[in-house]
Amino acid sequence: MKCQACDNPATVHVTDIVNKQRRELHLCEACARQHDLIPDQAVPQFNLKALLGLLVAGHPAAAPGADPAALKCPACGLKYAEFRAEGRLGCPAEYDAFRHALEPLLERIHRSLAHAGKAPRAAGRRAEVDGLRERLAAAVAAERYEEAAGLRDRIRQKEAPG
Repeated sequence: MKCQACDNPATVHVTDIVNKQRRELHLCEACARQHDLIPDQAVPQFNLKALLGLLVAGHPAAAPGADPAALKCPACGLKYAEFRAEGRLGCPAEYDAFRHALEPLLERIHRSLAHAGKAPRAAGRRAEVDGLRERLAAAVAAERYEEAAGLRDRIRQKEAPG
């Protein structure tokens, strides 16, 4: 595609929608700079690989006596140094292979090594019903039938659709 202002190849593509009207503009880099669509000076960008490398390098995160640079995934062969350079893990076995090196990094980023996120509602309800069933069995075994009847009713209420 050619620039709409000159005949150079268009490298900047802008789409505007104003009053439900779509307008496209295709410009070369020079024309885009003239229309102030690209800043004249380079804007610093966030480099995730470099940041992750600094975070990982800042920790002597290997197991006692082990050099993190010598770590290698037994499944895929990825070296720890390659992970530091790329910033991404590939196969699931790498989490185990690099565990001692990753734990301090993950703890620093997430402030915890255990997942503390949300669980599906059905899983929480199921766990609650399982707990009520255990209490029901204990109440029946101890011959506390009134308590057992109340627990039975709560289980039925929880298991009811909707």
